Amino acid sequence: MGKATDDLIRLANEVSTVRPPREMDMLLTSGERVSMALLCMALAELGIDALSFTGSQAGIITDTTHTKATILDIKGDRLRDTIEKGQVPVVAGFQGVSTDHDITTLGRGGSDTTAVALASALGADVCQIYTDVPGVFSADPRIVSNARKLKRLSFEEMLEIAATGGRVLALRSVEFARNYKVPLQVRSSFTWEPGTTIDEEDTSMEQPLVTAVTYDLSEAKVTLPGVPDKPGISAKLFRALANHTINVDMIVQNSSLHGTTDISFTVPEDDLETSMKIANDLAGEIGVSAPQSDSDIAKISLIGAGMKSHPGISATMFEVLANESINIEMISTSPIRLSCVIKRDQAERAVAMLHEAFELDREQ
Repeated sequence: MGKATDDLIRLANEVSTVRPPREMDMLLTSGERVSMALLCMALAELGIDALSFTGSQAGIITDTTHTKATILDIKGDRLRDTIEKGQVPVVAGFQGVSTDHDITTLGRGGSDTTAVALASALGADVCQIYTDVPGVFSADPRIVSNARKLKRLSFEEMLEIAATGGRVLALRSVEFARNYKVPLQVRSSFTWEPGTTIDEEDTSMEQPLVTAVTYDLSEAKVTLPGVPDKPGISAKLFRALANHTINVDMIVQNSSLHGTTDISFTVPEDDLETSMKIANDLAGEIGVSAPQSDSDIAKISLIGAGMKSHPGISATMFEVLANESINIEMISTSPIRLSCVIKRDQAERAVAMLHEAFELDREQ
């Protein structure tokens, strides 16, 4: 059923260039309804008493933001009653019902988020996410052949991996799991391997220096040159982006020269057109040069809980990239993450070299 959503989007494109978000939500949620009904029929064939539930029937209440709704509450009474009767509830992921009683979708990774939210609401001991890989790896095994499967990660490490291009779990699902302390297990749908466990950080043990290296090709860079270096300009720019629900990742502002500065930031490539319009409007308002954009970028990140207490990670990372003649365009850090923006065609080589330099193929 993996192409069902793509097929529904194709149908929408065929009939109209105007796609009201409310109607897109109504359309896209039909894919999960088909899947859950078919799954219950397959379970019935095996003699298992199962009942399907849409997001609204399961009591998943969201805000009113169509296509990117946030879960506000899960009633879950019907699910609890079903479980108490010995029946198996099958819940459509990725969807809910808004406080205005409209069908909503949760956006990218919404099925993972639904699973974690249900686990929290029902008081589950663990939420198991079954996928097409046997766990979370030290790097993308498609480009690093000796990438190692990680047995355990903290919520914070998994958050950084998800936020920097790790494709195994959706960022919002990990945030939900951390906030409500729901242990996660990432397992393969095709093997009995134990997978990767994600839970609270174990402070009693020495943390690995670096746990994983990730890359993200889904972002673009916007630069607003020659902006007056005075209070309020950045606030106006980033408030306008926030009002359009655009998630800004990295931000760099150069030192002021002759009273002006350059502001660069990265956004999801899908939001580049809207971001450029906002930046152009601001440039015209304050009388500066037109903004520039660059989609030919990649974000490379090192993640590890041990980075908090070990100096020298950045020096090693920069040396590895320099030895490969890879230029760094932007840098950002957190206590357990170090990210660099480089050219897109250099991403895979950078990941492989950093994985080797930090010996991530070995147990640490």
